[in-house]
Amino acid sequence: MGLVINKTVADVTFEDMLKRLDILPEDDQIKLPPQTRDFHVQFGGPVETGRGFVLHTTDYFVADSTLPIDEQIGLTATLDVLRAIATGEGPRHALLALGYSGWAPGQLEHEIQQNGWLHCESDESLLFDLDIDQRYQAALKKIGIDLSMLSSQAGHA
Repeated sequence: MGLVINKTVADVTFEDMLKRLDILPEDDQIKLPPQTRDFHVQFGGPVETGRGFVLHTTDYFVADSTLPIDEQIGLTATLDVLRAIATGEGPRHALLALGYSGWAPGQLEHEIQQNGWLHCESDESLLFDLDIDQRYQAALKKIGIDLSMLSSQAGHA
């Protein structure tokens, strides 16, 4: 499974999501922590778009709920992480995505072997610090590709 990290769900904020899930009632006067005010819900992929996933730094970890991705990044798909973020006790950095991308067994590996994908190492800056519209070019830059040098047309030499 994978998560798209550079597309938002049309103007849905973290606060909207909390209200929809009854974590933050409409009339609640709780002030969300400053880092969550501009926290937009992202489109994680076309599979199970009603299901949420939080990709986050590993300073937040709940046994039996958080899946470690590597030493710096974890994934949690329970409401507890949303409550923790809402109260300021969540991870230092987080990305909330609805839905995910999925492949059949061996499909992604085959697509990578056929040069259907470009991939790079992730890092906190790419995932959490950059504006969503800057992430694609930053990922390409990490592997030495200048987007302005790519063409959608093929030719023969």
